[in-house]
Amino acid sequence: MNKSIKLYTGIFLTAAIMTQSACKKNFFDTQPDNELNIESIFTNRNQTEQYWGGLFTAVPDVWNQPFGELWSAVTDECDMSNQTATTIDAMNNGAINSTTTTNLTTAQYYPKIRQCGIFLDNIDKNKELLNTASGAYEVARMKSEARFLRAFYYWRIMQIHGPISILPEDTKLPTDNYQIPRATVDQAVDWLLSELDKAATDLPEEIFQSGTTTADPTQTGRINRMIVEALKSRILLYHASPLYNGNKDYAGFKNLDGTVLFNQTYEASRWTKAANAAKSAIDMAERNGKGLYQVSDADPFRAAFLSSRNLYWDGWRKEGIWMRPTSGTRSWESRTAPRSIAGTAFSYMGVTQEFVDGFRMASGLSIEQDPSYKESGFTNAGNEYYVAGTSKMYEGREPRFYAFVTFNGSMIPGAAKAGMTRVEFYNTGNSGKAGAPRDWSKTGYTIRKNIHPTFSMTPAVNVARPAMFIRLAELYLNYAEALNESDPNHPDILKYLNAIRQRGGIPAIAPGTLSQEQMREAIRKERQIELAFENHRYFDVRRWKIADKPGYYQGGTYTGMDVSKGSTLSDVGFHTRTPAVRRAPWNNRFYFLPLLQSEMDRNKQLVQLPGY
Repeated sequence: MNKSIKLYTGIFLTAAIMTQSACKKNFFDTQPDNELNIESIFTNRNQTEQYWGGLFTAVPDVWNQPFGELWSAVTDECDMSNQTATTIDAMNNGAINSTTTTNLTTAQYYPKIRQCGIFLDNIDKNKELLNTASGAYEVARMKSEARFLRAFYYWRIMQIHGPISILPEDTKLPTDNYQIPRATVDQAVDWLLSELDKAATDLPEEIFQSGTTTADPTQTGRINRMIVEALKSRILLYHASPLYNGNKDYAGFKNLDGTVLFNQTYEASRWTKAANAAKSAIDMAERNGKGLYQVSDADPFRAAFLSSRNLYWDGWRKEGIWMRPTSGTRSWESRTAPRSIAGTAFSYMGVTQEFVDGFRMASGLSIEQDPSYKESGFTNAGNEYYVAGTSKMYEGREPRFYAFVTFNGSMIPGAAKAGMTRVEFYNTGNSGKAGAPRDWSKTGYTIRKNIHPTFSMTPAVNVARPAMFIRLAELYLNYAEALNESDPNHPDILKYLNAIRQRGGIPAIAPGTLSQEQMREAIRKERQIELAFENHRYFDVRRWKIADKPGYYQGGTYTGMDVSKGSTLSDVGFHTRTPAVRRAPWNNRFYFLPLLQSEMDRNKQLVQLPGY
């Protein structure tokens, strides 16, 4: 059995690696679905295993930004407009329509949905595989994984485009009738949950190395029941949220037969279901050895900094729930690192000033609340996070600020160029505007999160690690949010919220000090910071239905430092808030993206989203 498992995982890794190098088409997307080919694939064990491995290749890579996962680039988190793609530009300038919208659904998700269906229909025909010693067990597990992946890809479409069209359970020929209307939100969620429950039946909670309680590394990326429960938590949290729960703004969004696609009656009980699902997922993860990753250090501040920084390469075994075995971390690091990195990185993924301001002080207070926050003047002494002469606006911030954001005067996040000891974003600095045509940040900040301390462009140094698509901290926050809405006096709200806060180095919230509304804001702030740049912000602000509200506004003008000025580290001209990025004002049609016109042309039963 172990030999078979390792073979399957190797195939999965190969398929995932192929996805990294082939940006337009996944390997199995090019295979025809004719009967002769299907018969050949599912009578040969090796071909069946390769087909199964290909089902995973559209699982998102969190760090493949902005050309794969584009979501951070179209939020208030960051700006990538010096080097971005057509869809991102269209979303940010308000020109998004059925021609410029993302093609993820057409190019990746629906093809994978079909392939999952083909696999489920045909895997039992493979006698060569079934007749191996562990064949029946492995076939049942692979079928469950295919069922899970099919549901997951449907969920991704729903997150992006709203109510989905669900294909028939049995796969049909390409020439058959696919004129299928959208399912309502509630119908889709019910179907997704039922599919996930079916998938869980033949999946283990976790696979451990023989005779140990250590997760088998050869299983990384394969689906287990922990992953199923975690995805159910995410789906139910969204289903309870205002965008999906009694959204009267979509009262007129109907199928051609008049079916209203969004439930018009708010159901408070959905929050209870979401809380229960999150707690179930947490309990399963923790009894299988998962926990928040934490580094010990005599200095609590440094411990929090290292816990937050090192999580992405040292902590995934402890905290990761669903991991992608291969990840484009080198591309991520090359785009986010400043040009002072050895070999010269691209340095264009800029953090907005508004997002920088969202990080709290070490006291746990906001910069507006803490009297020690100063926006004028420069530090007299440096430390391991920044050098002397750095602006005081970066002094005394919470540990995650120093782990997640690179600012003028901060230490170089990876291997430094010879003779360089700090990052300089002012105009003539080592990573400033004057030094490159496009490889500079428009805001005077870049993302620091998930840059390994040894990263170098030349010589090429990159520490390979899986990408965590779902991790335990998210489940803690899911639970706290759902519980605050369903049972606002429950002690678990603070138990799990404070666990994240304290790991991040800020004080716990005392019981009884916040109202339900204040707690809601505290939880949302924690999601903003803890999950920053991990492709949650785009969907969170939308599901809360507050993208037009102060502090969450998704559009308009974002500020930064004045990157056109400055010739020294402590130049006041650079350290002046100035408009850095201008986007189209928010429009409520942006809550979901339209489907491609080609999809509408193929399926005449589809109705386009309002406003497109």
